[in-house]
Amino acid sequence: MFPTHTSGGMAMNKREAARLALRAKAEYGLSWEEVGQAVGRTSVGAAMLVYGYGAATPDEAAALVRLLKLPKEAAAAFERVPFRAPQQPWPPTDPFIYRLYEIVLLYGPPLKNVAHEQFGDGIISAVDMMLDLQKERRDGADWAVVTWRGKWLTYRRF
Repeated sequence: MFPTHTSGGMAMNKREAARLALRAKAEYGLSWEEVGQAVGRTSVGAAMLVYGYGAATPDEAAALVRLLKLPKEAAAAFERVPFRAPQQPWPPTDPFIYRLYEIVLLYGPPLKNVAHEQFGDGIISAVDMMLDLQKERRDGADWAVVTWRGKWLTYRRF
């Protein structure tokens, strides 16, 4: 279904581009913040492109190839529209990812109720959104600050 990378300039798929990019990121000791700065995205936005969950612009793809010294075929893979299917099992087995699901399962109903009280009947866009993660030091401990900023989409009446 998806083309694979082979020698001779054949198309490279997103998974292969991600594998090469992640290896290069580790070899060069780069942080996601540095990758994000190179492509003009946040750390999470840059990671999303590298993992293949988003489509890079031609400039972003060229910046990734240049920064990570990847084969030129990787640029086309980064630019392709992804097939956005979850790549982790259900239920998730990685503790970090499981906790994200747990947060949504536990806090989702109250958050939905508060959102509908404030905005009316609608949903938070997962397409027109920004997602970021920051580290904060407070009370002698590290805290993860996750910011989800999604456009509010009001349900239409028909």
